[in-house]
Amino acid sequence: MSRESRKLRRQQRRAAEKGELRRKMREEPGAFWTYVILRTIVILILIRSIFAGNLDNVVVCALVLVLYVLPQFVENRLRIEIPSVLEIIIFVFVFAAEVLGEMQSYYLKYQHWDTILHTTSGFILAAVGYSLVNLLNKSERVRFQLSPAYLAVVAFCFSMTMGVLWEFFEFAADRLLLFDMQKDTVLTQIATVDLDPTLSNTPIVISGIEDVILQLSDGSEYALGLGGYLDIGIYDTMEDLFVCFIGAVVFSLIAFFEQRSEKRPLTTALALHKRKKEPSTGAEMQ
Repeated sequence: MSRESRKLRRQQRRAAEKGELRRKMREEPGAFWTYVILRTIVILILIRSIFAGNLDNVVVCALVLVLYVLPQFVENRLRIEIPSVLEIIIFVFVFAAEVLGEMQSYYLKYQHWDTILHTTSGFILAAVGYSLVNLLNKSERVRFQLSPAYLAVVAFCFSMTMGVLWEFFEFAADRLLLFDMQKDTVLTQIATVDLDPTLSNTPIVISGIEDVILQLSDGSEYALGLGGYLDIGIYDTMEDLFVCFIGAVVFSLIAFFEQRSEKRPLTTALALHKRKKEPSTGAEMQ
């Protein structure tokens, strides 16, 4: 391919992207302005972080900006339309998780911030899983029809699988990069078979724990002063999976009953659908 051909294709691609943004602004103003406002805020934070030399925030902002262009990329590559309601939820969710949660420390400032986000993610991912399978139901190329119960089960399984994979990612980040994404829990009671002197797999219960003292390799000791035993992530992981389960079950049940009725407000509002025709790029380039 010649240099002129590559240049022409880049120009056509940019024109198509601009045309798509203009279409979004005209037909889906809610999603468009949510994207513009949140993206502008992230860019301003990115600039401030660069001048402040805060590389962690720079990386988070760059990640958010990449995530914000993914919906349009998916739409263009897979020839599908993401409904405005779902796009707005995704944009706000990413902002709440990364900018507010990580950069503004909302995970620590507000006790249930992480719980709310994981519950929401379970609901959203179930909607995405439902939509992907429902696209096959409506496809002219694929000749089969799935029952409402099967659609609900697939939506639930997709959401839970994504939730488990996310917990794998958090564990890897904590294990390899020492990020502490799986937040710790302070316990006043534990049960462990490791302290059983008889080696008979009998759990030894220790109650009334008020503190833990660490003895370091140099012989020094350090009291945590947290008021109990420091659990390393397991409680946080299980809570995240449980609330993800709740979100997935709620959407799956709603989808099941809506599929059996003529009125489908939620699944219609959140369901992906195929584009009817290619957007015209010629008119945009003139």
